[in-house]
Amino acid sequence: MTTEHPEEERHPVKIVAADVIVSSPDRNFVTLKITTEDGVTGLGDGTLNGRELSVASYLRDHVVPLLIGRDAHRIEDAWQFLYRSAYWRRGPVTMAAIAAVDVALWDIKAKAAGMPLYQLLGGASRTGIMAYGHASGRDLPELFDSIRRHLDEGYRSIRVQTSVPGINAVYGVASQPSADGRRYDYEPAQRIPLPAEEDWDTRSYLRHLPGVFEAVRNEFGPELPLLHDGHHRMTPIQAAKLGKALEPYDLFWLEDCTPAENQEALRLVRQHTTTPLAIGEVFNTVWDYQTLIREQLIDYVRSAVTHTGGITAMRKLLDFAAQYQIKSGIHGPTDISPVGMAAALHLDLAIHNFGIQEYMRHGALTNEVFRQSFTFVDGYLHPGEQPGLGVELDEEAAAKFPYVPAYLPFNRLQDGTVHDW
Repeated sequence: MTTEHPEEERHPVKIVAADVIVSSPDRNFVTLKITTEDGVTGLGDGTLNGRELSVASYLRDHVVPLLIGRDAHRIEDAWQFLYRSAYWRRGPVTMAAIAAVDVALWDIKAKAAGMPLYQLLGGASRTGIMAYGHASGRDLPELFDSIRRHLDEGYRSIRVQTSVPGINAVYGVASQPSADGRRYDYEPAQRIPLPAEEDWDTRSYLRHLPGVFEAVRNEFGPELPLLHDGHHRMTPIQAAKLGKALEPYDLFWLEDCTPAENQEALRLVRQHTTTPLAIGEVFNTVWDYQTLIREQLIDYVRSAVTHTGGITAMRKLLDFAAQYQIKSGIHGPTDISPVGMAAALHLDLAIHNFGIQEYMRHGALTNEVFRQSFTFVDGYLHPGEQPGLGVELDEEAAAKFPYVPAYLPFNRLQDGTVHDW
């Protein structure tokens, strides 16, 4: 029987470097690269759309000095230290920075184990990860063409976004005009010096949308899973009205129907519609969900690994949701880097209560900077079998693309009032 302290029986692997890399291939990304004393590196995604430099500064100026010399394998301890020691908790900047560290450390641990990350999370619970694509159009013929293109690409589930008569520009419609004249297929952050102003009218939207889904169902039949994003633009009673109006068209989910910071507002929506509800892409901790999950006011958790404290926090959040038969729908547009996307896929593959994964294809320049092993075949994603996350950063390529200021647009009503976007 030994009397030695357990710490003397193990060998910490110290962090010797942590580098913050800001690059803009196709769009801006913030990547954290952690290196251990034995030369193993791990990557984490700290991208916060439209506020990227705030996370880069938080990491570089406040977090990196705290990492040097720490044991890279004490992931839970590092998470709790970064969350609790700052005193000022939560918020998107803090949680994106913590997520970058957390994911990088999981990448290191899985590489050290010689396994793909999902194996360390308990192994695969499924053979593939169902993904949904993003179809849009300014009118029905353009929308139908977009849906057909996504089906041809292998998607088995489709998010439907459409222009609204009388409204100049609506989020998620790629072919409408943008402030800088470029087409933004999936990423509404525009490379302009100030945010673009767009108009909005909720009543016009509520009148128009049910007819769009009726037309889509008539064209594509009852089996195709359809999703829609309301993007926080409705009051609770408006959201309830829309959910009820869309019931005949059997949506897979209605996303972000109303700003859910007021969690109790979802009680009213839930009372009036059986359309499944997805909430949370702007949330960043489990506390944002506490009432929503406990009272079963939603059906899908929409947070991103990148914005919600990393794999450690998201696994706990989704385990909490599983107790109430609520599933995952992890946020995954192109403002999540391939590093953040890979982290989501490993988690998707391992958890039991997986629902669906948002998936937008990154552009060629992004794929040049981030070398990825995950695949998309016949509508299903898989993170691959490389040890770790399965993503490597080409730092020479990243250096070719310096940061470019970019902003999301914002909305004003007809009377000039700034509205939820």
